[in-house]
Amino acid sequence: MSKTSVAFICTHNSCRSQIAEALGKKLAGDTFESYSAGTSIKDQINPDAVRLMKQHYGIDMLESGQKPKKITDLPNIDYVVTMGCGVRCPFLPAKKRVDWGLEDPTGQNDEIFMQVITKIETKILALKEELLEE
Repeated sequence: MSKTSVAFICTHNSCRSQIAEALGKKLAGDTFESYSAGTSIKDQINPDAVRLMKQHYGIDMLESGQKPKKITDLPNIDYVVTMGCGVRCPFLPAKKRVDWGLEDPTGQNDEIFMQVITKIETKILALKEELLEE
């Protein structure tokens, strides 16, 4: 049986969705495949996200090949998680959809940024448990 595919969707695919993809791979890669994408992508991943993920989790998002991607670049997805951007994402066929309602930490201090990252970590672990129970 193949793993569930989860797409984390955010407007620019440069911060929250990239963090979720990285943490999903590290913390739940045995349970689901993590992807991220955006509706209007930026040229690069947020440098603060890159720095803090490397500092606190030992994850080098750039070295691992993560980059901003468009929704059209995604494979078939089982589970769509929107990050709370207030954007109407194009329709993606999926078995389940959920919105995590997270504030964008872009431009905020490290403490606020880490609060958002910690929320994402908690939600990734809860999603892993949910999928294991199914």
